[in-house]
Amino acid sequence: MKVIKCSLTIVAMALSIAPASRSADSQLDRTKWYRDAKFGMFIHWGPYSVASVEASWPIMVPEPQWNITEPAYRALPQQFNPVKFDPRAWVRLAKAAGQRYIVFTTKHHDGFCMFDSAFTDDKITNTPFKRDVVAELAEAAKAEGMPLGFYYSPPDMNHPDYRDTSKPASANWRGEPARPQWPIYLDYMELQLTELLTRYGIVALIWFDGLDHQTKYNGRRFQDLIHRLQPATLINNRIGIPGDYDTPEQFTPKFIPTRKTPHMGGTDSEDKSIPSGVPGADDFRLWETCMTINETWAYNKNDRKFKSTGELIRTLVDVASKGGNFLLNVGPAPDGTIQPEFEERLRGVGAWLQINGDAIYGTTYGPVQGVSNLRTTQKGNTVYLHVLDWPQRELKVDGLSSHVLSATMLAGGKPLSFTQNGDHLSIQIPSPAPDGDVTVIALKTT
Repeated sequence: MKVIKCSLTIVAMALSIAPASRSADSQLDRTKWYRDAKFGMFIHWGPYSVASVEASWPIMVPEPQWNITEPAYRALPQQFNPVKFDPRAWVRLAKAAGQRYIVFTTKHHDGFCMFDSAFTDDKITNTPFKRDVVAELAEAAKAEGMPLGFYYSPPDMNHPDYRDTSKPASANWRGEPARPQWPIYLDYMELQLTELLTRYGIVALIWFDGLDHQTKYNGRRFQDLIHRLQPATLINNRIGIPGDYDTPEQFTPKFIPTRKTPHMGGTDSEDKSIPSGVPGADDFRLWETCMTINETWAYNKNDRKFKSTGELIRTLVDVASKGGNFLLNVGPAPDGTIQPEFEERLRGVGAWLQINGDAIYGTTYGPVQGVSNLRTTQKGNTVYLHVLDWPQRELKVDGLSSHVLSATMLAGGKPLSFTQNGDHLSIQIPSPAPDGDVTVIALKTT
């Protein structure tokens, strides 16, 4: 692989932009759109889709299930020609699903770039497809008014300054920061991030995925770079610094994450949340669960273990009830289309949000937590009850201290009778449940 070492023009451009103010108020302003969005689309796509294998991991941790050698994996770009790629269709599907932002994998751990980087030959424009996928997706997202963020992997199996590439990737995939070449690799990262932040318009966020021992990347350096180039761009917590938000992977924390909670994300993404009741706004730690629809991030024609639409709706509700965002992944097929099983589920979630979106978008965690059949979100003086298991005739809610003025089902707008005694609320409800997945009741409170 040919790696181009530097570009004085891009470096000068990066250094010429003044840093942004980092006050607490500006921090809140930077994250407001993200706090309100709640639901996004993650996209893992690259030449690995040709072989129906996971992104990068088959060469990092080879297992029989992948049934592919490292040389065969590295030859996949020569077969990658997604002639049905339609970025506008992707963005419109995300909008139909009710998703309010997209995060796209510009470079995964294997080092292959889905953008036309000037600093490597291992990129999409050197495949039979020849087109800059990131540029086309950015143009489509802008046209549709969809915020677009970029996943960028700090690990890079193809770069000779990241690791000794004469060895198999499985021997040193964590990188070799003790080698004298390591600073050159960090310069390479800076050059590519500068490309992403200066060529493709407004970048909503940078989603790093530094795996383990993330401090070797000098995350503060890249945070400063991003803030110089695009001050509003958010940064996640996977490059050795806290960033703007945590990223638990494939699960929803049991409790609301706070500033006292150990950070969740990367290879150490088990649930570290601690019982906190309902924290104050200053104690809350912004977070986002990323999750797959089946069991793999990349396209895999053999993975038929799809989560149901109802399960995805309930996950979205659970995430929102704890103040988080839900980043739901799709892995497009090698021809550029999104498989019908994914599309069906995404549109199903979108249909639910058409009725119940007020209870998700712009909300924060609700005042009642830890009840098995109920989740709550809140927006101003409205508390939303997300009923997971619909009881007969009467819904009882304990722990709601606010005085309730009215109770209305979002499905159909039907007002409901209720009585309140202290923090105990009893609502008279119809049978059966209006929604087989999650029925929402809006409470107007004082």
